[in-house]
Amino acid sequence: MNKKAMVDVMYLLLIAMTAGAVLVLGAFVAAVVFHSEIYLTLPLLSRYEEGKIMGEIFRRFTYWAYFMSIVITVYEVSRYKVMQIDKIAILSAMGSLSTLLLFSAVYTPKILEYQVRGEAAIDGSFEALHKASEIDFKILLLMLVILFGRRAYLMAVKK
Repeated sequence: MNKKAMVDVMYLLLIAMTAGAVLVLGAFVAAVVFHSEIYLTLPLLSRYEEGKIMGEIFRRFTYWAYFMSIVITVYEVSRYKVMQIDKIAILSAMGSLSTLLLFSAVYTPKILEYQVRGEAAIDGSFEALHKASEIDFKILLLMLVILFGRRAYLMAVKK
């Protein structure tokens, strides 16, 4: 396998890993953490404490999100320079980048800021922020899946 093919395969693998991480964090981790009373014999954690745990998990995910933002940018710019890109790839890459950066640079820091202020700071504006971050995360998953599919297709049909 040549070097370019290895780079292409690694890119697809990283996109798939990121989509998998988003799916696991959103569908499994959050569902378990925010319903810990089901899995523990006693309800030991309040919703605020569960939120602090999820906040730390998402804070750590932001490092991966920043890394993937760089990877997507470098790869897609390199494909643009050799004209191996189309509208779907451009739009899904831009959507992935914008939602990754929105989640990492805007939503996560603001949610963590609310948590530092304490449980009394959790109000309607926090709930709106949290809902927006959930929507962003869902859009991120969709954009990554589209980007993966389009890149795999373009790699398969290239000459």
